[in-house]
Amino acid sequence: MPSCGKWLTLIGIGEDGIDALSPAARRLLAQAQLVIGGARHIALAGPISSETMTWPSPIVAAIPQILARRGSPVCVLASGDPFFYGVGTLLSAHIGEDEMQCLPAPSAFSLAAARLNWSLQDCRLISLHGREFERIIPVLQPSAKILCLSWDATTPSRLATLLTGRGLGQSRIAVMEAMGGPKERIRVATAGTFNLESIDPLNLAAIEITASVDSRILPVATGLADGWFESDGQLTKREVRAISLSSLAPRRGELLWDVGAGSGSIAIEWLLCDPANQAIAIEARTDRAGRISRNASNLGVPHLKIITGRAPEALANLPQPQAVFIGGGASDPHLLDTAYAALPPGGRLVVNAVTLETEGELIRRVAAHGGELLRIEIARAEPLGSFHGWRPALPVTQWSLTKR
Repeated sequence: MPSCGKWLTLIGIGEDGIDALSPAARRLLAQAQLVIGGARHIALAGPISSETMTWPSPIVAAIPQILARRGSPVCVLASGDPFFYGVGTLLSAHIGEDEMQCLPAPSAFSLAAARLNWSLQDCRLISLHGREFERIIPVLQPSAKILCLSWDATTPSRLATLLTGRGLGQSRIAVMEAMGGPKERIRVATAGTFNLESIDPLNLAAIEITASVDSRILPVATGLADGWFESDGQLTKREVRAISLSSLAPRRGELLWDVGAGSGSIAIEWLLCDPANQAIAIEARTDRAGRISRNASNLGVPHLKIITGRAPEALANLPQPQAVFIGGGASDPHLLDTAYAALPPGGRLVVNAVTLETEGELIRRVAAHGGELLRIEIARAEPLGSFHGWRPALPVTQWSLTKR
């Protein structure tokens, strides 16, 4: 049993209400002097004789009121498992584990997998509740089973439209409403013929992807084909981009500065490497910044942060990166100095140069700081009369460095 010194209790509650709570959860709820939760959660647990409080907006505004009750028994009611896309993480940032205990109920993901006989460990789990809709794009993979928490009643139809537009119209969508309670309902449709109406706002969409040769599936490897990006020509080409990302060596949860981002391809692929990664694209031209935003949304990373401004001035006061990529403007010694200084020990710097002047600057940097110089030369076969010949692209000199 939890320690009696833990004054805050998180209780997971489902649509089946208080009857499904354990005896321990019901006892702690009855002993609480303050019960906090959404209006729906408080109603599910009712009647409650103690003081109640519904979450304010934003939820974080409740933290001071909760902390003011430190030492008195307080219960927080939340959907299912409070630490699975729930309020548990927010509370644990302010309240230590020696003060807080959690009694979870089955999450919506667990309930959905049980209803469908799906192995939960084989599913992709994603929440669109309070998150950008486009984040689902990278997980739309052949034969994938996706459990997606909806934002509201419109989410399933939006998913159907997205799937159909990407050539995945034969995919199956099970709309699972108010699971665990008396209003539970499960209805199934294909994306291309989706016509379900009167969907409960509390729903989860279970998607089983069916792909064809014409489906628009985002590859999981780095070095996406150039056609995936809207561009005015300012684009790190596929082969050079793949090498550059390899040199940047992304690791989970790290932050990248993409300086002189152009079309944003490096930052976008950095984010696609792991959903926990972060990136800031710095671009001087407003038209290109808008293009970066569109590319990021279309490729499923709408959380890419974009700074419109000229480096190095635009780099001031940005959070410290673990990696910096410079694809343009590297002939400016001040920019290189600023990027190098921003990195912590172990941080990586990758700079691509096309002009002889910038190449000369990189050679001087290698002499001063070390690192590796790489010459990248790519040629593509193109028609030459009635035959074919190799047409070389401009060679790229790449300097990569891990700061010591």
